[in-house]
Amino acid sequence: MPARIIALSNQKGGVGKTTTAINLATALAACGNRVLVIDFDPQGNTTTGFGIDKRGLQHSSYSLLMAESTLAEAVLTTQVPNLHLVASTIHLSGAEVELVPIMARENRLRDALVAAHDQYDYVFIDCPPSLGLLTINALVAATDIIIPLQCEFFAMEGISQLFKTFELVRKSLNPNLQVLGVLLTMYDKRNNLAQAVERDVREHLTDRVFETVIPRNVRLSEAPSHGAPGLIYDVKSPGSQAYIRLAAELMQRLALPAVPAVTQDAA
Repeated sequence: MPARIIALSNQKGGVGKTTTAINLATALAACGNRVLVIDFDPQGNTTTGFGIDKRGLQHSSYSLLMAESTLAEAVLTTQVPNLHLVASTIHLSGAEVELVPIMARENRLRDALVAAHDQYDYVFIDCPPSLGLLTINALVAATDIIIPLQCEFFAMEGISQLFKTFELVRKSLNPNLQVLGVLLTMYDKRNNLAQAVERDVREHLTDRVFETVIPRNVRLSEAPSHGAPGLIYDVKSPGSQAYIRLAAELMQRLALPAVPAVTQDAA
């Protein structure tokens, strides 16, 4: 079967996109799946989280996007068996401006990933915290989208805009794009506000929300400073165990009929 290309997107920063990309990919690779992670955020935190030194890299997600590298040239091995990475460098920060005059600029990443469909089971794209051309490229290339949502007061603020963008991409550029699920992150069960946010999100988005909730976890936060996924740094931590459960839930969801598309009204 062709690869499932999953974009992790939310225009709000600090919601757990990178942590999810790293650890969900690691959990799936540990199950024997062939996994590719594309760091599509100019900050390059996913690259750092896998212990990759960004300095001096000749090939990256920028060169892949600008057709200066093939996918085979851009792919790096990681410390995780079965898991490869396309790293991000600072050059990606200028890509949005450079793409403006290019014809069919929304399709650049999709075209670059044609070879990935036969080589991988899962491809994760860690999107930047914006709804610009980089994110549009990711959504056009993707088969599915996961929306990490932090359990805080402003959790639902801005999600309507993301769903609106999703619908525009579906209608005009990628009619096969599906919402795989909304993922609640940084959950603190001792916090009444977090519980209230979860109730509110599940009430509004129902079965579009993953059952698995990612807890706020110090070990997950520490792992990037050691250049390793949380599942390698401390597999027994509550955060790592949550991502293992999420991987199982994701595979189960993909075996079921697609979840109906989220509309702006549903948000």
